[in-house]
Amino acid sequence: MDSNDKKRIQPKAHLFMAENLNSSDVARLLSEPTAENRAVAATKVSEQFVAGSLSEEEREIAEEIFKIMVKDAEVRVREALSESLKSSDAISHDVAVALANDVDEVSMPMLEFSEVLTDEDLVEIIKSQGSEVQQAVAKRSNVSADLADSIVENSQDANVVATLMKNEGAELQEGTMDKVLDKYGEDETVNVPMAQRAQIPIKVAERLVNLVSEQVRDHLVTHHEMSPNTVMDLFFNARERATANLIHDDDNEMGFGDLVDQLFENGRLTETLIFRALCLGDVIFFEMALAKLADIPIGNAYQLIHDRGDLGLKAIYEKCEFSPDLLTVVTVALDVAKEMATSASDDPLRYKSRMVERILTRCEKTVDAESFEYFITQIVGSQAA
Repeated sequence: MDSNDKKRIQPKAHLFMAENLNSSDVARLLSEPTAENRAVAATKVSEQFVAGSLSEEEREIAEEIFKIMVKDAEVRVREALSESLKSSDAISHDVAVALANDVDEVSMPMLEFSEVLTDEDLVEIIKSQGSEVQQAVAKRSNVSADLADSIVENSQDANVVATLMKNEGAELQEGTMDKVLDKYGEDETVNVPMAQRAQIPIKVAERLVNLVSEQVRDHLVTHHEMSPNTVMDLFFNARERATANLIHDDDNEMGFGDLVDQLFENGRLTETLIFRALCLGDVIFFEMALAKLADIPIGNAYQLIHDRGDLGLKAIYEKCEFSPDLLTVVTVALDVAKEMATSASDDPLRYKSRMVERILTRCEKTVDAESFEYFITQIVGSQAA
């Protein structure tokens, strides 16, 4: 603090003596204006300012003191001021900007918390500052779409972008997420928190499924919208890890059982999804899905589905409240799936061709045109995926 600042702050500090800074605080500040004493004074004045206990005149005086202290040569004084004022929405824009453009120790609290700073202020700062500063901005409770896009554009640090992905208060548009995937798509520190966000555009989710681990992929399928073809591709590829003992699987890896549970809990265990799985030969998924919807043990569902006659399948089918017009087609699809159980995954195109051929042969005249067209569409659509 130079002599001119000391002369300016002395009368202002005296005015705070009665109800704000106590007499010993003021005495120390005036007789020994050390950095420590100034930091204490900065904290006390700013805390009283934030608390809203000052009169209008006192608030004006406090603002004058702040404008002096943001120029203090000692970092600890400015740091104390920034920490105490970070949550105030009443300080002047000039003071907020001065603190936000200071060294990292001073700027961090303001950058992360101050609502006085505008998007324009923050964009200018992140363009010229390093990762620590960008990280603080990425943590803000509310990050606008433009600000989020600017962080992605200007940051070269995956940790900064990962922080932004973890922040549910950040508004992330599809274009911004595409930029993130272009730059850091294969980096797990970034793609995992992106996949776990509450809302993801469908096109972004479909890009992510090819970049993340199986467990994160399962989360995407059960928590986010994506095209039926993409979902079924994932199920088909998952057959490699779907063994006969998966029904009784006790390990911690995500299996079809967990997947069925999550789909059911999120309202996505639909008739369409189940039929598409069967058309691709995923009998295990079909069995577990019907057991879940019928609310019966998987063993009971297995016996009903594979009953030598048609009554068992018909019973569980009706309990699941599926369309009765499609039962004949489902029966054919199940027969084909059993016949080709060992070869379906080796040659999926041959399997689908056989499925279409069998349905054409057995169902064209017995199933109504709309239902027939529906099932053929499911299979052809899967083949085109």
